[in-house]
Amino acid sequence: MQGDRLIRTFFSDGFAADIGEHVMPMKKFALVKDRILERGLPARIVAPTPATDEQLLRVHTAEYVKAIATGEPRALAESQKFPWSAGLAASVRLTNGAAIHAVAAALDDGVACALASGYHHAYADHGEGFCTFNGLVVALANARANARIERALVVDLDLHYGNGTASLLATRPELHTLSIYGSWYEENRASSDIATKRAADTENCHSIAVPNGATGAVYLDIIDGALGPAISRACPDIILYQAGADPYREDPYSPLDVGLEDLAERDARIFAVARAAGIPIAWVLAGGYTKDITKVVEVHANTFAAAAQAFT
Repeated sequence: MQGDRLIRTFFSDGFAADIGEHVMPMKKFALVKDRILERGLPARIVAPTPATDEQLLRVHTAEYVKAIATGEPRALAESQKFPWSAGLAASVRLTNGAAIHAVAAALDDGVACALASGYHHAYADHGEGFCTFNGLVVALANARANARIERALVVDLDLHYGNGTASLLATRPELHTLSIYGSWYEENRASSDIATKRAADTENCHSIAVPNGATGAVYLDIIDGALGPAISRACPDIILYQAGADPYREDPYSPLDVGLEDLAERDARIFAVARAAGIPIAWVLAGGYTKDITKVVEVHANTFAAAAQAFT
């Protein structure tokens, strides 16, 4: 870390579009920011600028970017399962801008975060699973275009398989992803069938299914066994960590027996490995649908605490 040793933390009230009653808790972004500050964690809150057309078009098709901007065709504009509005169009520009900023800040400071989510299911030409634009790939593609990086690794520890990211990286061999998941995701649907529903690994896209009912110890062992080889394959200039809250045992989508303490330990190990390897790391929020939203918020605040322990 440099300067005042505060972690640059990109946040905007504009992340939370008004989507009515919905399983995705848009209010969590502000709650996480407030909880981080309540706990006295070393955050410097910074407002991001929205992603531009130029930045989005490095990853997404012109037709899709236009659909999100205008709402037409409506089926495409709502392919991620959100009701379209001008507010939604503005919010996803801000969340993707936050990911772009977080990657740039981590390259300068060693670590940074975006208190935003909704990325890894998005494809080039449509959205899926509450993910409109794939901010993970958008951020890394823009860092490459600006000659900030050559190679990168996405560590995706959301509960669900990162299908959109894998699709986008099929033509980007310099970018790697490791998706460790407990729920398959395909054709805009989640499934606990991880025995027959699997992705074939490629040179730059690897995935590991966590068995149904896996305990925290099993989950952590899988991560420990996969992270080092993923870094060796990728030789990354940066790690972009998707820190999912939804593997938690009380999450309605989770088939895993993973507790809050296990997720905190997971985060501690991810940041410790990055710090020991001298690899900058940025992270974003992901998942989290537990009825008691305070538990989702605590998972995300614990991720910040783990980063602070490793880097400040």
